[in-house]
Amino acid sequence: MTTGTTSSDPILSVEGLSVDFRIAGAWTPAVKHVSFSVAKGEVVALVGESGSGKSVSSMSVLGLLGPESRRRGSIQFDGTELLDLDAEALRAIRGKRIAMIFQEPMTALNPVYTIGEQIIEAIQCHEPLPAAEARTRTLELLTTVGIPEPERRIDSYPHQLSGGQRQRAMIAMAVSGSPEVIIADEPTTALDVTVQAEILELLRRLQKDLNSAVVIITHDMGVVADLADRVVVMRRGEVVEEAPVARLFSDPQHEYTRKLLAAVPRRQAGGRTEPTPAGTATGPGGAATLRVTDLEVEYPGRLGRKGFKAVHGVSLAIEKGRVLGLVGESGSGKSTIGRAIVGLARASAGSVEICGTEVTRLKGRALRDFRRTYSMVFQDPGSSLNPRLSIGDSIAAPMIVNRFADRPAIRRRVLDLLDQVELPTGWTDRFPHELSGGQRQRVGIARALALEPELLIADEPTSALDVSVQATVLRLFQELQDRLGFSCLFISHDLGVVELLAHEVAVLQHGRLVEQGPAREVLNSPQTDYTRRLVAAAPVPDPSEQAERRRLWQVMAR
Repeated sequence: MTTGTTSSDPILSVEGLSVDFRIAGAWTPAVKHVSFSVAKGEVVALVGESGSGKSVSSMSVLGLLGPESRRRGSIQFDGTELLDLDAEALRAIRGKRIAMIFQEPMTALNPVYTIGEQIIEAIQCHEPLPAAEARTRTLELLTTVGIPEPERRIDSYPHQLSGGQRQRAMIAMAVSGSPEVIIADEPTTALDVTVQAEILELLRRLQKDLNSAVVIITHDMGVVADLADRVVVMRRGEVVEEAPVARLFSDPQHEYTRKLLAAVPRRQAGGRTEPTPAGTATGPGGAATLRVTDLEVEYPGRLGRKGFKAVHGVSLAIEKGRVLGLVGESGSGKSTIGRAIVGLARASAGSVEICGTEVTRLKGRALRDFRRTYSMVFQDPGSSLNPRLSIGDSIAAPMIVNRFADRPAIRRRVLDLLDQVELPTGWTDRFPHELSGGQRQRVGIARALALEPELLIADEPTSALDVSVQATVLRLFQELQDRLGFSCLFISHDLGVVELLAHEVAVLQHGRLVEQGPAREVLNSPQTDYTRRLVAAAPVPDPSEQAERRRLWQVMAR
């Protein structure tokens, strides 16, 4: 899917790249003899499971791996060998001629500076503009990337933006220097389908306007089908296959590539429709694991500014052993509802009942004792895991706090949970920064399941997982639900996953419920234009079909 003018000569060429990390005093290989190139105006996708070396290979280009690493081979940019450059020469290229969009904007953006201050700093690093001109340029960039009300958002801090808005701010920072190469590391991870479609359209437009080369690292084969010209498949630090995008999807040559494509959740003509468990109620006022009634959440304004109401009178219920999928665009209030249920966001009106107890009225020890009844998988594993705790200690923490068992039993439980989420049991002493994004998310899932909760709030729990691992985690989810009988509010942008897991679906727009009902009916016969747009925006792992879906989505989005 070339949108710019493609040159036959590569502007970026990686040849025989090997990367090692010093671990416990010994060099451990992470990337082995990797070669790929990208021409101006071309989009090359690097795909593979977490730990395959995709991000390490791309971060090697800009020398972002830290002192405990070493690189061998060749990385040439526009005829210049990057591995031979000193720090000052590399800084002149980094951000100006080669830009990077990082995987987790919440951790990549500095939380104590506004997004405007951070974009202005990026501009002034490479162009000595006066402060007023740099601010004007920043407003232009925020407008270009589609952030609403840029005059107001320029003074917002990262935590005051939705996930999609933070990613747009990251893109604005990346393109501030009109780079010749853009490296995008999972640029649509954890974004809702319409926002993902908008971000992909934004990248496509910016690439065309700048005629930049793009290297996109992703585990989402629908994104690959939508955006890429060529695909490089990596496994365990090595390239196992490279092909034009159409040929890779129609005739994959390597067994591993076939496995990746087979694991992609695909929309089906149905939903999860198992019968309601015996003894649960189906009508209003009956017993339910979770009952939210007329919930409102309002964030107070600061410095005399008016507050912002994120959730408007939302009511929903989840019966025992059932899964409710909550979908909608970034900023629609999905995560806010999840956080309000577990007490991380304060409800300004309405009530939240879990297992018949109104948790909004609990305080002190009563609230602490009741908290083991529910748990949450957070959207961003990079910021939800304590960087000073090993992953074993992070998983054990809720069990220790709630006196779940004695120390030996907790240790056994930690090892069992690591095994269930497909992480080596020998990794208990590793720290979050030593894991990939997908591996950190699996730690978050293991921690949330540690106490076998009655209710699980899952906020994008599979968004950072590779498709093959995602399939395993989804099977695990169903097995655990069958065994433990917990209920779940499943927040996700992946409609294939929602359709696979959810019995019912609720659709949010601007903090209001616009449609809800059985998953089969909502996802296959949506009643509102907004829901139809959500369904149309979901990318599919087929370049030809995705091109047609993109055309239809663009018509609907006008």
